[in-house]
Amino acid sequence: MTTTTTTTTMAVTSATASATPGATPGATPGATPGATPGATVTGSTGAAAGVPAARPAAAGEAGPSARPATATEPAAEGAPATAPGSRIPTGVSGPCAASAPGPGLPPTAAASAENSASAENSASAEPATASPHDPCAHGFLPERPPVRSMIGTWTRLDAMARAAAIAPDREAAIALVERAHRADELSALRQRVSRLSLRNAEAAAMRIAVIAVSCGWCGLDPQAPAAREVADGAFLDLWAAIAHRIDHDQFVALPTLALHNWVPERKPRRHIPIDQLARTEVLVPIVRWAPEGQPLSRLDRLMLAATRLEAHGIWLFRLAETLAGRSPDDSSTPTALRRLVRVQHALRTQLLAEAAELTAAPATPQQRAVLGALAEQGALEPPVLQAAEAVLGIGGRRMGEGRRQMMRRHLPAQHRAWLSAMDRHCAPVRTLAHRGGPDAAVYREAQESLIALRRTYTALVQAAARPTTGPLTAAA
Repeated sequence: MTTTTTTTTMAVTSATASATPGATPGATPGATPGATPGATVTGSTGAAAGVPAARPAAAGEAGPSARPATATEPAAEGAPATAPGSRIPTGVSGPCAASAPGPGLPPTAAASAENSASAENSASAEPATASPHDPCAHGFLPERPPVRSMIGTWTRLDAMARAAAIAPDREAAIALVERAHRADELSALRQRVSRLSLRNAEAAAMRIAVIAVSCGWCGLDPQAPAAREVADGAFLDLWAAIAHRIDHDQFVALPTLALHNWVPERKPRRHIPIDQLARTEVLVPIVRWAPEGQPLSRLDRLMLAATRLEAHGIWLFRLAETLAGRSPDDSSTPTALRRLVRVQHALRTQLLAEAAELTAAPATPQQRAVLGALAEQGALEPPVLQAAEAVLGIGGRRMGEGRRQMMRRHLPAQHRAWLSAMDRHCAPVRTLAHRGGPDAAVYREAQESLIALRRTYTALVQAAARPTTGPLTAAA
């Protein structure tokens, strides 16, 4: 009996072992005998196997390892090809570069898990575009065109901002705010701030900024007790709530009034970058400082010129990233500085072209008062000029560290952090100011072109604030 049992057990074990080589291929992710020949390996597995990393796919081109999009995970136009379950790289190089994609799933395992993982991937994967506040991608412009018209209760803020912008004087603008207070419109908006998306909150901030400068309140801190002696309390509460929602206290300045107020006249296609739209499309203001049906005012023209300046200055931001961390002896440093000179000359030429239309535009005493109040607060600084000064170090020597930080307070926290990083990373390049030779000469030429650009912008602001008859070139 013992001998018979032992023989039967050995026979069953032998039959099981002989059936293993014929197992279904790909049943187990790590089973080498069942792997499909020619399967593509991605991520760290591909690196270990000696397989080169797949290149990013061009716009509309499917990558070698990209799988077809599902109903819950549409393929983004221009997105790099990635394996299912891997991290989508942003395609930005330098300090803004994304980390390498993680290991992907083997094709057989991905095929079996595709239906269950597609919804998770579409919710957790990073977008195929750069981050919203990535100066490498679109400078300090917003990621998407600003909101043209707000909806629901927020339409009252839309109407109030448009009426305040064309008010004949500050008293008329303040009367609009007091009327909204008595109608409980401001308190109703204050209760709905937390429901706003970040993009809509930035749109509301632009309208708050228009009302504040129209009333002469641009230098106030909405949370300071002394502000309630000057401005309407309900409006200050709404102002403070919006500032908390966007995490930016000092937003009543040119970056908000200009960059978040101009949109393309026609609806753009989604894949066109915002800086390209601002350079190539006809832009129209969301809130006009001139009444409807009348030509754009000088204040409108100045804000339009600042918006276009930021759009064309995108190349300056990219050159700043190139110079960050470079040694002054690096052969690429003078090349980047020469390109920086050309970009700054092009920006100055653009401002001179804008000056002709601005000088011919109408202006009212109220609009000149708004410009004067913004200039007094240092709130007319274009971000692109602050970026150039962070690279070349001119602003730090001319105005001091405290004054420079005061000029930057009107930018969001992400932009201030980027400028501070440029201050540190471009310090080696700035040592060329104390050297001699051709590289130092190129650096000084870049500084001189930036000084000429700033003088041209200052003359443009003066032309908008005061009636001038002389040409802008004489002031520049």
